[in-house]
Amino acid sequence: MAGPPGDTRGAGPRRDTRGIVNAPELFARVRFRRRLPAEPLRPFLEHYWLIDGHLDEPFTQHVVPHPSVNLVFQPTGGELAGVALDLFSHTMRGEVRVCGVQFRPGGFRPFLPEHPVSRWTGRRVPFPEIAAHEIVGPSDEDDRVRALDAALLDRDPRPDPLALEAMDLVQRIRTDRSILRVADFAREQHTTVRSLQRLFNGYVGVSPKWVILRYRIHEALERAQTDADWARIAAELGYSDQAHLVRDFTQTIGVPPSAYARTSAGGGALE
Repeated sequence: MAGPPGDTRGAGPRRDTRGIVNAPELFARVRFRRRLPAEPLRPFLEHYWLIDGHLDEPFTQHVVPHPSVNLVFQPTGGELAGVALDLFSHTMRGEVRVCGVQFRPGGFRPFLPEHPVSRWTGRRVPFPEIAAHEIVGPSDEDDRVRALDAALLDRDPRPDPLALEAMDLVQRIRTDRSILRVADFAREQHTTVRSLQRLFNGYVGVSPKWVILRYRIHEALERAQTDADWARIAAELGYSDQAHLVRDFTQTIGVPPSAYARTSAGGGALE
């Protein structure tokens, strides 16, 4: 099963911090890194993400979610996290060990084909189908990655042409900043808005319009750490004016871009 056009999965997991609110603060407190899954899983998964550390006091990390399903494993158990419509918040305390699986948008359905992905949207539910202690128990990071590989391969995901189509379409939205309107995008893909909506409901979990907006906010969030020219950023992201970007950013993140930029400067890096 081939990957979406423009995919760089062979070069290693991505190293950007898109979606991570105030990433430097997270990196200063815990170790955060990404690992690629086994080759047969790469058509379906973005990457694994691993967090380890010790916190003297509780720390809550906020994430502007990608249009992706995640599986999250901790010593307390496993959880299926559907696409979150609002900020995703995760509180860590004491000894921290978290192993996560981020699926490609459209890539989760082959693992649980009996339900549309929209069934999980906005929900976080226990996922006992994979024993969390087998994932987070090993002290060696490579062993944890191998345990994730084995558990997911055991679910025997089957190639699905509609999953591939959904992944391809989301990848186009993700990489092409000129895609601003669903109607125009549907016309370019020689399909209808309604057909796109049905496909995204079943395989992505959110609408095409939601995906377009979310990726623009991700890019604005990333740029907020180094660039203060919001009028130019708004224009490059396809907003009619700066006020519309500020409104969407504030509704999603909870603070205006200028306020976020003042608090997000700092050290730390993605491993």
